[in-house]
Amino acid sequence: MHIVVCVKHVPDLASQPRFTPGHTVDREGVPGRLSELDEHAVEQALRIAETVPGTRVTYLTMGPDAAAEALRKALAMGGDAAVRVGDDALAGSDAPATALVLAAALRRLEPDLVICAMASTDGGTSLVPAMLAEHLELPQLTFADELTFDPASGTVRVRRDGPAGTEHREAALPALVSVTDRTGEARYPSFKGIMAAKKKRPETWSLADLGVPAGQVGAAAARTAVAAIAARPPRTAGTQVPDEGEGGLLLAGFLTEQKFI
Repeated sequence: MHIVVCVKHVPDLASQPRFTPGHTVDREGVPGRLSELDEHAVEQALRIAETVPGTRVTYLTMGPDAAAEALRKALAMGGDAAVRVGDDALAGSDAPATALVLAAALRRLEPDLVICAMASTDGGTSLVPAMLAEHLELPQLTFADELTFDPASGTVRVRRDGPAGTEHREAALPALVSVTDRTGEARYPSFKGIMAAKKKRPETWSLADLGVPAGQVGAAAARTAVAAIAARPPRTAGTQVPDEGEGGLLLAGFLTEQKFI
């Protein structure tokens, strides 16, 4: 079985993001990393690979040269190979263009199972997994809080917890699944894994390799645009409740005024 995990190189949330005049993230001006949510997708792929003999795990990303760092982190966790789609024309691509390119790469990789995170930590749209499934005409099981695979029947099953209750869904392979951070703790790369990852060189594919016209991607072809960017307002000092014997009453009054109780 061949599993492909789609991952993304995103700005480190601990850093102060900067933006270009075109309202896109200045990825060269801030440190980046593998999206934290993608680590859970990687973990789920590796768990299946550990229980199903002969399973291969490949990581796929789209982005500039620095995006290879995300692939190296994923490979250090485990897995067999990695592919980066890199092309100058991709700069400024939105979710539909990203899905178009990744779908073209997935057709070339021919996976049995595609695993994505529920969203990226920078864009957070949660759109790409569904768009990929549409492009590839695959059944999609999204926002999985638990993922299992039955090799006997070739069926992937998920549990999805929501405000209305718990749902159980299943699909025969090939299929696409997106997972949440509640699927389980992602493993840390071991020293052995880090050293092994150094020997695995990610492949780089261009738009020409995938047969995707440059005019269908990039900022010029984007269907969405950021109109303005504003810094997050500084945090204000909280309300202090003095306690001179009536602190409990004052606190209860404050909570009632804020409609917490």
